Amino acid sequence: MQNVTLADGTVIRALTTHAERADAVHLQEETWGAGFSEKVPAAILLVAEKTGGVAAGAFSPDGRLLGFIFGLTGVRDGTLIHWSDILAVRPEAQGRRMGEALKRYQRDRLKALGVDRMYWTFDPFVARNAHLNLNVLGAAVDEFVPDMYGSDTGSHLHGALGTDRFVARWPIQRNPVPMPSDESLTAGAPVVAERDEAPTAFPDAPVVAVRIPHDYNALLAGDMTVARAWRAAARAAFLHYLPRGFHVTAFVPGHGRDATYLLSR
Repeated sequence: MQNVTLADGTVIRALTTHAERADAVHLQEETWGAGFSEKVPAAILLVAEKTGGVAAGAFSPDGRLLGFIFGLTGVRDGTLIHWSDILAVRPEAQGRRMGEALKRYQRDRLKALGVDRMYWTFDPFVARNAHLNLNVLGAAVDEFVPDMYGSDTGSHLHGALGTDRFVARWPIQRNPVPMPSDESLTAGAPVVAERDEAPTAFPDAPVVAVRIPHDYNALLAGDMTVARAWRAAARAAFLHYLPRGFHVTAFVPGHGRDATYLLSR
C-alpha cells in the first residue's frame, strides 16, 4: 500500500528502519511508562511487517514520529483476521484525529490482504476511546473480559484498578456502521451501574443503561474510592447481562456529563 498524506502534511507509512522501530518502542514507554510490561519490542515490529501484520507510523513533515499502530494477522475459525494491539499518539498530535487516521490506514492495508475483520481492546471506562471506536469507526463490542492483561501492567495509565476490557470487532470487507449515540435512546432504560449506586438485583428488562465517567483519568486523580466502586458496578453489570444475550447497541458520549452504554437483548 502507498503512503497516506494527511491535510497537515503528516505521512502515514510502514516503519522501515531500526531507528523508526526503536522510536516506536520509546513512544510506548512515553505513553504507558518505562515499566509498562506489555510494550512491543522493535524485533516484533520488524517481524510483523514481514508476515502480513502492520507496524506503521505517522510522521510529521520534518520526520518526527507522532504516532504509531501495530497489529498481527492470523486465522480464527478458518478466517483471516487481524488483532490490532497497540495505538499510541504523542501529546502534541492528540486532538487531530491522528488515531482515527492510523486505524483507517491499517484497515485499508488489511482489506487489500483479504482480511475479514479486525479485533482490538479498549477500556470500557474511557469515554473518548469508546466514542471513537463505536460512534466514529463503527466497531461493535464482541465481548467483555475482566482483567484481560492482568491486575498490574506496570503502567501509570492502568493504575491499580485492573485491566477490564471490551474486545472490539470491526468488519474489513464490508462498510462498518457507526453505533447510534442519541441521548433519547436511553429514555426509560433502567440504570444498572452509575457513580453513586448500583442496584442490588439486576432488573429483567429488554434494555438497560450502564453509566461511566465522562473523564475517567480525572476521576482517578480525584477519588480512587469512587473510581473503584464505579468500575466494580459496571463490571458486575457487564458480566450479568452480556452472557445472557444482551449486546452493546448504543453509546452516548455525554459531552461533559457521564457517558452511557445501552445494552439491549
